[in-house]
Parts: sequence; C-alpha cells; structure tokens
Amino acid sequence: MSDWKNRLGVLYSTNPDFEYATEQDEEPDTLPASEQRLRLSLSKKQRGGKEVTLITGFVGSTADLEALGKTLRQRCGVGGSAKEGEIIIQGDQRQKLLTILPALGYTKTK
Repeated sequence: MSDWKNRLGVLYSTNPDFEYATEQDEEPDTLPASEQRLRLSLSKKQRGGKEVTLITGFVGSTADLEALGKTLRQRCGVGGSAKEGEIIIQGDQRQKLLTILPALGYTKTK
C-alpha cells in the first residue's frame, strides 16, 4: 500500500540515506477466547432503520477479528462486516450469538 498520504509534510530530501519514518500502530496480541469480554448490542443508528447486532470489546489483531466475524456470519446465515474493533451482524441475532459464542470458547459474553 502506498504511504504517500503520510508524507504530505515532507517536500524533498537531498540526503541519499534518508528514509521517511511513518508512525504505525502495533496491533495488540490477541487474547485467548476465554479471556475476551465481548458485548452484544442491538443498533439502528445510521443504518436507515435497519437493525444490526454489534459485537464490541474484541482485543486482538485485525485478521483475528475478521476471522471471528466471518465465522459468526456463516453460523448465523446473514451478512455483516468486521472493522474498527467491532463486528456487525445484520438483523437481531443476539439469541443465536449467545449460544454460538460460548461454543467457540468466548465465555465472558454479555
């Protein structure tokens, strides 16, 4: 991925050994499933009146978040997405998720 947007403050360097250092956040290590504190909630905000189930509180890498999101969407048989630390599942799927998540090892789910 091009990082030119991060370099907008630098015009040009005549130093041949110059390397522009960008600030990159390190992803936290993924906690084991039994230590994750996931929260389920129902939301309609900014979705045209449609209901979605939000799963927040996941601590870990983006790849692990997307993998969990994909598994949950497949088990519920609906669409959704996983981004910015939360998983969005279409529709009111809270009851299904309360049975699926403990089966996957996420025991601290509310």
